[in-house]
Amino acid sequence: MSGLASNLATTGGFTLLSRITGFIRDIALGAILGAGALADAFYIALRLPNHFRAIFGEGAFNAAYVPAYARTLEQKGAEQAKLFSAKIFAWLAWSQIILLVVALFFTQTLLDWLAPGLSSDPPKMAQAVTMTRIVFPYLLCVTLVTLIAGTLNAHEKFAAAAFAPVLLNICIIAFLGVAFWFPHAGIAASIGVLCAGVMELALLVWAARRANLFAMSLRPGLGADVRAFFRKFGPAVIGAGGVQIALFADTIMGSMLPDGGVSSIYYADRLYQLPIGVIGIAAGTVLLPEMSRRFAAGDTTGALAAQNRTMGLTILLAAPFFVAFLLIPLEIMRGVFLRGAFTEEAARASANVLMAYGSAIFAMVLIRSAVASFQAKGDTKTPMYISLAAVAINLALKIILFQPFGAVGLALATAAGAWINVLALIFLAHRRGDMKFDAILRKTCIAVVIACLALALFALFANAPLKQIAVAATRFVNEAHLIALGAGGALTYVLALGVALIVLRLGPRTLLAGRRSNASPPPDNGAQG
Repeated sequence: MSGLASNLATTGGFTLLSRITGFIRDIALGAILGAGALADAFYIALRLPNHFRAIFGEGAFNAAYVPAYARTLEQKGAEQAKLFSAKIFAWLAWSQIILLVVALFFTQTLLDWLAPGLSSDPPKMAQAVTMTRIVFPYLLCVTLVTLIAGTLNAHEKFAAAAFAPVLLNICIIAFLGVAFWFPHAGIAASIGVLCAGVMELALLVWAARRANLFAMSLRPGLGADVRAFFRKFGPAVIGAGGVQIALFADTIMGSMLPDGGVSSIYYADRLYQLPIGVIGIAAGTVLLPEMSRRFAAGDTTGALAAQNRTMGLTILLAAPFFVAFLLIPLEIMRGVFLRGAFTEEAARASANVLMAYGSAIFAMVLIRSAVASFQAKGDTKTPMYISLAAVAINLALKIILFQPFGAVGLALATAAGAWINVLALIFLAHRRGDMKFDAILRKTCIAVVIACLALALFALFANAPLKQIAVAATRFVNEAHLIALGAGGALTYVLALGVALIVLRLGPRTLLAGRRSNASPPPDNGAQG
């Protein structure tokens, strides 16, 4: 297996573990919190720091930091790269400390702006304020985690950063298990989030120290390299902020829905995020430093080949989720969440939202791979403009669709925005010559279409018979039905895909390795973390 495929397997594997533990976490939250007022308040409190994390960290930060760090490492060496990292650490830490202080003092005002629907329900607002103040410090920890993770990723050390989110799930589950110690389960879960942030930061600091890559400073520097970083970081923040404006709109409009509206979006989003996290984000995390290094070394052919292999694997792995979310969303919601305080009505509401989200699964998993064409060369402005245009259309559709369709309308608008974003990125990247589809990617897509047709036929014709067998065989009908559908569907997809790949003469090595380039990759600067 090539280095790129190996890194993708490492990142995807730990991300899959994160999603599995996340499922367990969400099942516990669904059973204990249900989909009512308390759950809505908790999920609003949880979304606020996550919105800001997405603006200042993750996509926006990595878009500017990883290519800049990779270039410094390639051109100036490890010590200068470490010094650059320390300067950025200081700027990031102080910005998050200031944001945290403001958020803690003005929590009520923040919620009045971002969740105005809570104003008509004072008890729910009071709960949301309390839980927001508990979880908001998580933002400080996880933003610093993003910087350290970017440094590790630039050295092809993906394991610790990919494992860190598992700690969030473990902490929430653990605190839900002792929820009787707290006023209510929402407070217990909120404290679990805060503890997880501290543990994630400790894990990443340990991993970076172990690899001799950790550089911490609280004295911001403003050299030429830092100024160049901020010139790239500004547009990236605006671009990420544009996406978050759309998500803020979901929070604002969702707060105006009847009790359970926010929760139905949350539970559907958690399932929808499984392929996005395991496949799309993992692929982008690995691809960006790979393309950045190859472009910096003048290896354009190798960079484009890596992108084609990554996009092919992304499409291949995401396709079953696309079929499942469109054809059996209710069966999925029943099998995963229907127990305890999570009712049949909640399952149906969440299933409708999941179907709407599912229509854009390919767009969402490909965005990170597509945007790497620009970010790997240090261009953060073009993705920003595309993102803002997509968000403008997204917001207009939310306003149009919210009243007649409620939570489903918000999800449909999100799906439309995702497709506009990814198609525009691909179109412009092709025009610039920074993306070029090759024959292997085209054949992979043909094989995936054939396998999806086989999977769709299985879902349509096997659904009812498998439900009857589950009813006759066990009292855990919904769980058994979903497991049978999942196992049978997986077997059908794999077999159909295998036959199609054989007919098209595509083997595993071709799918994973791609073409070799003449340029040598940059030397490894330490052991795999």
